[in-house]
Amino acid sequence: MNEPAVAPLRIGILGAARIAPSALINPAKKNPEVEVAAVAARNPGRAKAYASKHGIDGVYDDYAKLIAAPDLDAVYIPLPNGLHGKWTRAALAAGKHVLCEKPFTANADEAREIADLAKDSDRVVMEAFHYRYHPLTLAAEKVIASGELGKLVRVEAAFCIPLPVFSDIRYNYDLAGGALMDTGCYAVHMARVLGGENPEVTAAQAKVRDPRIDRAMTAELAFPSGHTGSIRCSMWSSDLLRATARVIGEQGELHILNFIGPQFPHRLTVRSERGKRVERFTHRPTYAFQLDAFAAAVLRGEPVKTPPQDSIDNMTVIDAIYRAAGLPLRQPS
Repeated sequence: MNEPAVAPLRIGILGAARIAPSALINPAKKNPEVEVAAVAARNPGRAKAYASKHGIDGVYDDYAKLIAAPDLDAVYIPLPNGLHGKWTRAALAAGKHVLCEKPFTANADEAREIADLAKDSDRVVMEAFHYRYHPLTLAAEKVIASGELGKLVRVEAAFCIPLPVFSDIRYNYDLAGGALMDTGCYAVHMARVLGGENPEVTAAQAKVRDPRIDRAMTAELAFPSGHTGSIRCSMWSSDLLRATARVIGEQGELHILNFIGPQFPHRLTVRSERGKRVERFTHRPTYAFQLDAFAAAVLRGEPVKTPPQDSIDNMTVIDAIYRAAGLPLRQPS
């Protein structure tokens, strides 16, 4: 059994990524248990400039060198999708804990492989579905679990953004890109969370950028307990901006506006036999709650809500949607 890390938890970032300031660097500044201690980038100049801008002491020109650093406890992986598995493997081999951006891997088979490695290593490996740790999502779960909505009938989740820059890596098949992988992984995850089970995919339809890359995707779901569901996602479609979820029960409905970033305007609306109510929650960022959970898991052995098994389940649904839509599965880079 590996010993837990001692606070502060020292984390290194793989890549001078745009998401890292909001996802890790800024939350860490307000978390006494965490220190962002290093960053690696293949371009040394970029790594130095990034480190200087964000007050990071350690600078590496190679991902492997950062991972091997003995003074780091964990790595944050915000690299392109197709590289997540490769560098999670390397981090685990070096005895590091891992916070990996979504989607966890390129496909479900790779997720199973990484999950086995994580189990054998006794390291914390956590997928960065940050919304999962926010009080808004936790409150929605409690409403459903309470039975207020009655037996579930249907669950719907959607996440759409406008990204008409087709040179973006998120449209690159060789890097495991596609709308379902980028925004859709959130919609699938939320449908699973609110649906309470892992669904089967009964139909799917893609709008494509090229024969392998989806710019938008819709899918119909069937849950084991009898309720149905759907997901909608896009990086470029007529549905420019949406981050919503809906749960319909025999005795009521639940609606969520902006489950992805409730630090911005959001609301949870419940209609049932008790009447209608609208709830709003803290504007503390989802990423701050996520970092709290990661630190607690590493430092004190507390469980996380997005462990590797959850990642396997999510990637299994994503793979099934791609198959149903007639598109190839994503592959590791």
